[in-house]
Amino acid sequence: MNLYALVLGIIVLTLLGVSLARLGKVKTKADYLVAGRSLPAFVLVFTLLSSWIGSGSLLGGAENAYRHGFAALWQGAGGWGGLLLIYFIAPRARKFAQFTIPDLLEARYNQTARILGVVAILFTYTAITSYQLIGGGDILHLIFPMVITADLGKYILAAFVILFTAIAGMSSVAYMDVVIGLLATFTMLVALPVLLHRAGGWTSVTHALPATHFQVFGDLSFVQAMELFVPTCLLMLGNQSMYQKFFSAKSEKDATRAVVGWIIGTVVLETVIVALAVVGSAIFPSGEVHNRPREILAYSALHGLPTSPLGALLGALLMGAIFAKVISTANNYLFSPATNLVNDVFVRYLAPEASNKRVLIVSRLMVVLLGLWALYQALHTQSVLQKTLYAYTIYSAALTPVVLAAFYSRRANAAGAVAAIAAGTFMTVFWDSSFVHAHLPAILAERDAIFPALAVSLLCLFLVSALTPAPRREQIQPFFPD
Repeated sequence: MNLYALVLGIIVLTLLGVSLARLGKVKTKADYLVAGRSLPAFVLVFTLLSSWIGSGSLLGGAENAYRHGFAALWQGAGGWGGLLLIYFIAPRARKFAQFTIPDLLEARYNQTARILGVVAILFTYTAITSYQLIGGGDILHLIFPMVITADLGKYILAAFVILFTAIAGMSSVAYMDVVIGLLATFTMLVALPVLLHRAGGWTSVTHALPATHFQVFGDLSFVQAMELFVPTCLLMLGNQSMYQKFFSAKSEKDATRAVVGWIIGTVVLETVIVALAVVGSAIFPSGEVHNRPREILAYSALHGLPTSPLGALLGALLMGAIFAKVISTANNYLFSPATNLVNDVFVRYLAPEASNKRVLIVSRLMVVLLGLWALYQALHTQSVLQKTLYAYTIYSAALTPVVLAAFYSRRANAAGAVAAIAAGTFMTVFWDSSFVHAHLPAILAERDAIFPALAVSLLCLFLVSALTPAPRREQIQPFFPD
């Protein structure tokens, strides 16, 4: 346990050092929000990778893999599909070069779309931050079971995340992600063959688990697989954190190059995460982890790898990498809505002439307040997987259609966008209500909200746009300059 505590301590101090090192370079709003638009492709690759692969993959995806085997890759495959499309969006996004998605919504649509976009992002991103805190709390409890409860761990991780995020903004987040990305990539790639050897080899794993664990759909239906694929794909396509990184790029070429590295890194790491969880489920089919399968990666690092001094070191590094990835993702998804409140509410409506110093103070205050809200949600969440899909669905249904329409549809207008954002958000929240479960047939009520919410959002976007006047030329010109 001393080794694990030492590794976690070194990681926390290293991340703090990176944040403090970037602090002196943050002097303006652009420095804090988009790193002065100075990030090269190498840094972009790792910050994109670290922001995407967090507790949703390490806990929610691993829990899915523990229960269903490699069919859990349908969740990751949604991100891969989204990334292939993002390759063509990245240079357009960098050319537009604003600060936030609501900036884009107002420029392309109107102020109402901007405000509704802020609301949808706050719901989504604080929910995503909340289950990062759950993941970090689980890890601290596993390492220090007699000292730190899971809830106390959430408080501790919230303090780390709020501190690291508030110090230097995007610059801090991006350069911390380089350190975390390198650590996570190395340790996971090394841990997989070692854990597989501990399980007795691939043949032993396949004999220990149901055959469905190694099939394309496994024990999932096609609809269930799509309920994993579609929300992930659409979140990826409209992800504000991603666009904010593109806005931070040095150039359009850097943004495009970063996507290539991101695609390769995401496919490799998410496949390795699922494989680690599957092998772990063969080694630990019962006991504590069977009741809390979201902990399978951390549990394997703690109990599956330490069969020798080198194995113990690898286990400690893997645990540290998981912990660091959780912190990294929490940083990204906490920073993004704080940016919205500062740029899209405070500067836009309350204090348009605010000095850079005042904007930086308010930015850090927003990080603290939103971090506390995310902590509150974390303390009242039971299933990380369900929270993941809920957060993805709000964003996928409410924002992704109108963001993509901004770049690819000349006819989509403000009325259609406002109707789509409002309808997508409402349907996602409404679908989880007791009214739906009481009045709809069980075959419908038990389904996730993604398809009804997305259908309503798209219908509103296209129908309302078609029945109302086309957008003005100056609204579409920045998105279609040719």
